[in-house]
Amino acid sequence: MTLEQQAVRPPVQSRGAGNGGQQPRRRSRRDEILEIAVGLFATRGYHGVSMDDIGAAAGVTGPALYHHFAGKEAMLVAALIPVSEQLLTGGKARIAEAADDPRAALAALVEFHVEFALANPAVIALHLHELDRLPEDPRRQIRRLQRLYVEEWVDTLTALRHGNLTDGEARVLAHAAFGLMNSTPFLGGEVDRARRAELLRAATLSALQG
Repeated sequence: MTLEQQAVRPPVQSRGAGNGGQQPRRRSRRDEILEIAVGLFATRGYHGVSMDDIGAAAGVTGPALYHHFAGKEAMLVAALIPVSEQLLTGGKARIAEAADDPRAALAALVEFHVEFALANPAVIALHLHELDRLPEDPRRQIRRLQRLYVEEWVDTLTALRHGNLTDGEARVLAHAAFGLMNSTPFLGGEVDRARRAELLRAATLSALQG
């Protein structure tokens, strides 16, 4: 399965971070167009895709496409900001569920992020290669959300390895962990999903627990 086929989906949320037990909302036509656009951006690059390409792939032409999005830039914003928000919300919820047990909190964070990374390889590829295409304001908003998410990991790591890890060192480890978990756009399909998840969780926990 290609990145184009594995385009943007709402990331897996932690238990307790959902919508009050309600069923997920039905995907709209706008969601479908965004999914197609993200897949195209991830495989061809932002500059390699035109609005006409997206419209053709989605079966939408002319004004109908612009009814949903002002342009490619708006699609990037629509893909990346909600993902960053949901990662922060989901990460906080996982930590809250673990109460005062930093080891359990770390395991929950790793599980949460691995599931996100496996479900959203195209979004990760888009973020890695195309974030700088955004205007300053949304780019700064995404960076801020990311920093807040990283600090959730930093707090968990320093609590787990109390006295043996500075905040700066924990930040280095957190970013290294993201490098492991966010490798999903580059993984082939020769290993099934469950085993990939198991390997990513084990490698990440091994790197973080010391």
